[in-house]
Amino acid sequence: MSDQRRLHPRKQPLQHRAELTRQRILAAAAHVFAEYGYAAGTTNRIAEQARISIGSLYQYYPNKDAILVELMLRHLDTGQAAVERLSTQPVPDSLEEILRMLVRIAIENHLDDPQLLRVMIEQMQPSVELREKIGAHQRERIAYIQHLLENHPEVGVADTYTAARLVVSTIELVVHHLIASREPVELPRFENELTAMLFGYLRASGK
Repeated sequence: MSDQRRLHPRKQPLQHRAELTRQRILAAAAHVFAEYGYAAGTTNRIAEQARISIGSLYQYYPNKDAILVELMLRHLDTGQAAVERLSTQPVPDSLEEILRMLVRIAIENHLDDPQLLRVMIEQMQPSVELREKIGAHQRERIAYIQHLLENHPEVGVADTYTAARLVVSTIELVVHHLIASREPVELPRFENELTAMLFGYLRASGK
């Protein structure tokens, strides 16, 4: 079996019951990976946690790699939904508060299960679909943030496209790393410091 086929579900549910079973498998896998880690998070443990037979699990996913990819896709969908909600809400006038809003949303989107986030970061094997979704998600966030930065009176950098790319990448990488860290994070201080760092960069006079 090719690497790409190994990372795809065996079948897409067409009936409500099948979709519920798929959701049970994903919820069970998230619990098992978070509790046992990826190496010990076997398909047998996932099936047991989901209260289905191992044969039933294999009807949906060929292996735990494919399950992890599906969890990553779901994680991206959650983040995308947050960005879409954000784009319909009033935006603060202050550049600092705009950045704080972006940082806070990123933090909140990753607080549900730091252990699972750690597994995703450490074990990610991107499928073609996952790479495409990551790229599309990043492009949409970059376009949205560039729109916020353009012509904002407090922004001092000249190249707002590159600035938007740096803001997106910095928030994503730093939030992922610190939330998934095994060391405790003081979230209010983390939010303040990351906001201040980005604000200082964007205020730099470059025009």
